[in-house]
Amino acid sequence: MVGIQEIASYIPEKRVSNYSRKEKFGISDKFIKEKIGVECVSVKDDSENSSDLCIKAFHNLQKKVSINKDEIEVVIVVTQNPDYNLPHTSALVHGKLDLSENCASFDISLGCSGFVYGLSVIESFMKCNNFTKGLLFTADPYSKIIDPDDKNTTLLFGDAATVTLISDNPIYTTTTYSFGTIGKSHKDLICENNTLHMNGRAISTFARKQVPLSISKLLKKVDLKLNDIDKYLFHQGSRFMVTTLARQLGLDSNKYVYDISKYGNTVSSSIPILLEKQIPQTENKLILASGFGVGLSLANVIIKRVS
Repeated sequence: MVGIQEIASYIPEKRVSNYSRKEKFGISDKFIKEKIGVECVSVKDDSENSSDLCIKAFHNLQKKVSINKDEIEVVIVVTQNPDYNLPHTSALVHGKLDLSENCASFDISLGCSGFVYGLSVIESFMKCNNFTKGLLFTADPYSKIIDPDDKNTTLLFGDAATVTLISDNPIYTTTTYSFGTIGKSHKDLICENNTLHMNGRAISTFARKQVPLSISKLLKKVDLKLNDIDKYLFHQGSRFMVTTLARQLGLDSNKYVYDISKYGNTVSSSIPILLEKQIPQTENKLILASGFGVGLSLANVIIKRVS
């Protein structure tokens, strides 16, 4: 049995305040606090690339748990903003960490649903190959592709990276997944000419329509009720999005988490950042994580605490 043993994150210290941009974009304090819910966004240093963020997350992981790097059998990096078009960013991470030459390395090109997809992929890959230790990284620094004059994106997205240690000594295991894609709407969130473009209204409509429905179907499939889940970890798109989904599902405020006001929407890193903070909270035995966004894609997973 393999599952999540530990998680660590790296969020750059540099911040850009949305309050300092109120006049530029014609927004109010209320819009910042209650609508987007992002007071400032984290921004990587110009010298940092996606692989560098991964390495810093790994160093934070080493502060939590002893890791024999020679025992790592697979490295996966979830990113849509790699260091280069080729080689794959996981190869760069592999080299910088000086991992075994017998270690598999590959990338997954997914955004906000990427952590959930990545969990399913790395667990399946490890089980199929009888592996016992792997690393799942997420790193999507959107500052590389954001137009600072685009109100729809620059006020929301922050830079971060995470690493999840998957091993045969887990504190969490995954039970059931569900996935979905509406590829015909892919242009609603797209990077063209190295610049991110987002139709915020369309993404909001997609999430409000598809996410509650997919969660309800997943719970029904495994014969669980909404209240059987101790904590819901939605992708942190914005305060409006998270609270809207919670309201549609009829969740009490203690059932879900919102926590991006000081760093922003970190894309594939948003769920593992939340899950990292859940690890000390041993009372939460069942967690449902839901990622959704670029693609348009969505992915849900039920996570069970085992220790």
